[in-house]
Amino acid sequence: MIQTGKVDLRSDSAIETAGGNTSTFTRVTFPSPFPAGAEVIVLPLTQTFNGPETPGIRVHDVTERGFLIRLNEVNVNANVKSDGKHTTETIGWLATTT
Repeated sequence: MIQTGKVDLRSDSAIETAGGNTSTFTRVTFPSPFPAGAEVIVLPLTQTFNGPETPGIRVHDVTERGFLIRLNEVNVNANVKSDGKHTTETIGWLATTT
């Protein structure tokens, strides 16, 4: 079973520094739930290029019903620090089972 979709995301808050803090993530619900007990894999990919900095995508809490996703800028190198904020981008996703 394969499902696809897209979501428009932006990041108005700073980069997350504490593991497990998902308060700034967005919940995506699959159009149809996967079978109970299925191991679901989510592959996200940026579809647009609206901001000049590189957007980072984080996925968390993947279940048979959906997942959490967050957009933030990535740190390029030690000399260029990101504030984590990023303009709206369209993120496409593909979900499948193993």
